[in-house]
Amino acid sequence: MYFEILGSKNPDAPTVVLSSGLGGSAHFWQAQLPVLQSGYRVIVYDQNGTGRSPASLPSDYSIQSMADELLAILDHTKITHCHFIGHALGGLVGLNIALQRPEILQSLVLINAWSSPNPHTLRCFRVRQSLLHNSPPEMYLQAQALFLYPPDWIMLNIERLEQEEQHMLEHFPNQDNLLARIKALSEFNIDSQLGAIKTDTLVVANKDDMLVPWQRSEVLASGLVNGTLRVFDYGGHACTITEPKIFNDLLLTHLSHYDAK
Repeated sequence: MYFEILGSKNPDAPTVVLSSGLGGSAHFWQAQLPVLQSGYRVIVYDQNGTGRSPASLPSDYSIQSMADELLAILDHTKITHCHFIGHALGGLVGLNIALQRPEILQSLVLINAWSSPNPHTLRCFRVRQSLLHNSPPEMYLQAQALFLYPPDWIMLNIERLEQEEQHMLEHFPNQDNLLARIKALSEFNIDSQLGAIKTDTLVVANKDDMLVPWQRSEVLASGLVNGTLRVFDYGGHACTITEPKIFNDLLLTHLSHYDAK
């Protein structure tokens, strides 16, 4: 699997791990890297079967599989403590690590994540599956933008979005891998285990998220022993891209609490 260690060369600098959503690409975090690299070691990676980590994913691929793959990277790089920031699918990976290896986590930041599926999100996933089976890749990418971004953001950033979609079209992921990853998302359910997670966790949600109702973050935060919920009115599903300054300020404030200890 492809990964990079960026930022501070100080071996004692705190480590931040960034885990992307369904797309799986390290590129997702471009708006966060400038503010993190000065004071932190930052690990980004392309998830297995995406981007620069080519693979054929098995039919029983799961969020547990994704957590095991990331833990293998952390063990390989001798990372024993880190802050974990995960968007959507990436957040589910973090929750799984919190159940499996809690001692490695200093904190969790979960962005528009969830602890169990809900009818609305499952419907969105079924639409994506149908597009993969029955439509050209261009339609999948155009629908993806509708799930990720607020309508006015799309309107104001259409040229940037179209350029990015053209690049993604030229590097469109393996269809079977995408279907396996969507299946893993659809089956993830740890509601009965939330109380076992003791890691300090910041849960971030957006009321205009079209893919994941913000109330799912509310359920997630309330089920965690040390969960804190922050809800914003605007930003859509990908608020790290649409509102980077607001999100980055929140993230740095969260991390500074641990730096002071």
